[in-house]
Amino acid sequence: MCKHILNAQVTIRAPCCRQWFDCAECHAETQDHPLAKTIEMAFLCKKCKKAFRKDITLYEESDEYCPHCDNHYVLEAKTAKPVVGVEGEDTRVDNRMLRDERIKDAKIRSTNLDDDLEEFMKELNA
Repeated sequence: MCKHILNAQVTIRAPCCRQWFDCAECHAETQDHPLAKTIEMAFLCKKCKKAFRKDITLYEESDEYCPHCDNHYVLEAKTAKPVVGVEGEDTRVDNRMLRDERIKDAKIRSTNLDDDLEEFMKELNA
């Protein structure tokens, strides 16, 4: 599973060490040598799990599909991006963390009972 390209459709065989990698960055992280360049590349389709070769010098638009299952493996890469947000449960199941915009001027109650009691006594005396 590649952490650099989230929608990788094929794995590529590195010609230098003959191991399979999802992207060049995965190879660079795990190996101590640079990725060798070659004219013919070996691919392994993640959909049908079959290997195939492509000559890069004769690469055409029709070569963007797996020859076995027609899986379109040349896609715009989706990379992981850092996201800042509140970690919580699925809001469709438990929506207590969401604020209801329909309720106007609702008093926010504290979790401290002493504060609530003091507020109640002030309202009672007023």
